[in-house]
Amino acid sequence: MTVTTRAGYAALLGRPNVGKSTLLNRLIGQKISITAPKPQTTRHVILGIQTLPEAQIVYVDTPGLHRQGRRAMNRYLNRAAASVLGYVDVAVLLIEALRWTEEDGDVVQRLATFPGPVVLAVNKADRIADKARLLPFLQAMAGRRLFVDVVPLSALKGDNVVALEQVIARLLPVSDFLFPADQMTTASERFLAAELIREKLTRLLREELPYALTVEIERFAEEERLTRIHAVIWVERAGQKGIVIGEKGATLREAGRQARQDLERLLGRPVFLETWVKVREGWSDDERALRSLGY
Repeated sequence: MTVTTRAGYAALLGRPNVGKSTLLNRLIGQKISITAPKPQTTRHVILGIQTLPEAQIVYVDTPGLHRQGRRAMNRYLNRAAASVLGYVDVAVLLIEALRWTEEDGDVVQRLATFPGPVVLAVNKADRIADKARLLPFLQAMAGRRLFVDVVPLSALKGDNVVALEQVIARLLPVSDFLFPADQMTTASERFLAAELIREKLTRLLREELPYALTVEIERFAEEERLTRIHAVIWVERAGQKGIVIGEKGATLREAGRQARQDLERLLGRPVFLETWVKVREGWSDDERALRSLGY
């Protein structure tokens, strides 16, 4: 008997810091999208591939759609997130339980012309001790547009995430699988290395240097016994360089140590990581600079 398989693309959309990257990592079962308790950590569209027995879901993680900021970086992030609606089969709108903001409403407006099915995923439901409060909220959210399904879940703990993947799988078109069954992402190891370094710095620096840094991999070489990675951390002003390096190099050294550990787990071999901090004034508000840095 022939088994009917389904395959297609599902966009994870929402305002910043609602948990899209955490959800993607949970669905895939591997860290491919960086996370931090800070809005706009995700800057790129990242594909995560989940292969089930009868369906292959290609999740598209996106930057948070947001209002604040008029810099070139903000414009790029919104363009990148909105662009995926042109090719995905399913859209997943991720919101936070018991919280609705104007930016959530903005995302719903962007979905108004999307021709495919839209699923509402309500994240952080585990934080609601009194579940009776959740039902009226879910009913109110379901009235904001036509959703094919509403799924409360916890991306962090994994609660009800399987229910979401089952809903998405049923909505995909009948198709052969699009990628090999063992492939988890289309992102290169070089890209993932840059993102992991940026994640560690974002977490260590907290509010000190929110969006003024980016990471560029200058060298990624597979040698006989190890992978050698040379990374440049770009900041916008000379004063920011000292913040990234830290007192006697402590911050940069700790970020490098944490990134190297994650990279060794990801690559399955020893990693030699060297980092330098350099200044490129105003790179985040310069369209040409963004393109040269991979945005």
